[in-house]
Amino acid sequence: MRFLIDFCAPQSDPTAALRCAFGTPVEVLVAHQPDEVVPLLDRVDALARSGLWCVGYVAYEAASAFDPALTTHAPIGPLAWFGVHEKPLPWPTEPASGSAEVQWHNPLSRPRFDAAMASIHDAIAAGEFYQVNYTTRLHGSFQGEPPALFAALQRAQPHGYAAYVDTGSEHIFSVSPELFFDWKNDQILVRPMKGTAPRGTSAADDQALAAQLRSTPKELAENVMIVDLLRNDVSRIATPFSVKTPRLFQIETLPTVFQMVSDVTATTRAGTTLADVFTALFPCGSITGAPKVRAMQTIKAL
Repeated sequence: MRFLIDFCAPQSDPTAALRCAFGTPVEVLVAHQPDEVVPLLDRVDALARSGLWCVGYVAYEAASAFDPALTTHAPIGPLAWFGVHEKPLPWPTEPASGSAEVQWHNPLSRPRFDAAMASIHDAIAAGEFYQVNYTTRLHGSFQGEPPALFAALQRAQPHGYAAYVDTGSEHIFSVSPELFFDWKNDQILVRPMKGTAPRGTSAADDQALAAQLRSTPKELAENVMIVDLLRNDVSRIATPFSVKTPRLFQIETLPTVFQMVSDVTATTRAGTTLADVFTALFPCGSITGAPKVRAMQTIKAL
């Protein structure tokens, strides 16, 4: 087992960044069924409040644990998995050795993609939903060492929220630039990404493309739809009148794209637990669409 966490600072304070490793856990928590997920998160919450570190994941397919209306396909692994650690270790000083090569295969044909997009447009026009995050799963054959692949992915997508979780039976890599939520004491921040533009080949190109992203009605509408959804989700665990949007339509610069982000903040109610936060927010609206229930039904169908 091996665990690496490299999270940029979610707030302006650079000391809030987290870059560390973890060794063999002192305890492993696993949920395979929906009714096991909330008790697992309650256990994670209690352990973290006692000073331990819990590192792991909650799968998209765990959504029905928080609301039976949130439909997904059957999971291909645990719904949630966390290793419990007494303390973090320093980030490895030696770079990952070995090679890593993946030959990716996209199972989605162009005609099937076009048909799915047409059905999404028809459903939007009929008022079924505003937005669906339509993606596909890539398959591939891998040769090499998993740490080397994670290092290569992180070099290609730096300055985000990178995590490597080796459970002993699967390797989970994340190099996402998007913050789901940051919750400290009674303050919670969510920062959805919606609105994308390519980077240019010069500083002038970059400036023009970023300006276009800030002013395109489609991109602004896409972002504000998810901000509205998340404001509503966060309000379920927030004290009255504490939900704010301090940053709207900000442009973040990544190596190959510009991303539009907005911040939603709130003060959580006394007694709020980690399971309460997941029940209110999971899955994040930026990876489903709006309204969430109908968007997820469409994602499953397509």
